[in-house]
Amino acid sequence: MTANIIGIAGWSGSGKTTLLEYLLPQLAARGLRVNVIKHSHHDLVLEDKQKDSARARAAGAVEVLVSSPFRFAVMHELRGEPEPTLAEHVQRMTPADLTLVEGYKWEPIPKIEVYRPSHRPAALYTDNPDVVVVASDVPAPAALPRGLTWLDLNQPEQVLQWLLTYIDKNKRMACERMTDGIDVNLDPDHAHAGVAHLRSMH
Repeated sequence: MTANIIGIAGWSGSGKTTLLEYLLPQLAARGLRVNVIKHSHHDLVLEDKQKDSARARAAGAVEVLVSSPFRFAVMHELRGEPEPTLAEHVQRMTPADLTLVEGYKWEPIPKIEVYRPSHRPAALYTDNPDVVVVASDVPAPAALPRGLTWLDLNQPEQVLQWLLTYIDKNKRMACERMTDGIDVNLDPDHAHAGVAHLRSMH
């Protein structure tokens, strides 16, 4: 899996998409290429069923690619096949400086948790060791787990600065590992190693 990948985790309605809407233009303005992967437990309705592409899929096409001068989309019908893993989705996408993942709460990748206790008191970071940052609208608790970074969700520039540091440090780690002959894009232990490194930086 790609080195620069981080999850944006949190319960539905906590503000994950709002945070992404802030981060994406800020990162793009700095010349960074950013991919986003969004997981849904629901069926994906991407077009009216009367559209030609939808009719082609309904007629039996495995994949339909729709292209225009502005964008293109590939729709793949699983038809009973297992859902691809996150790693498989990442490999299918074009290279980027950062891949942000919304959903996949329990996937073993470093995560930023968006936490609003007034919305839902239960936090993910207490049970999920992959959460390395909490962006919240309340102050950090006294008994904050060692190595966990707590940021102010109402000041999203804090999250932006943390991400920029994350990208820079991960690039340097990737260079060091490539020097040692390890391809971080294929190393299955890289995600867990990245979590440990991030927690040790605090």
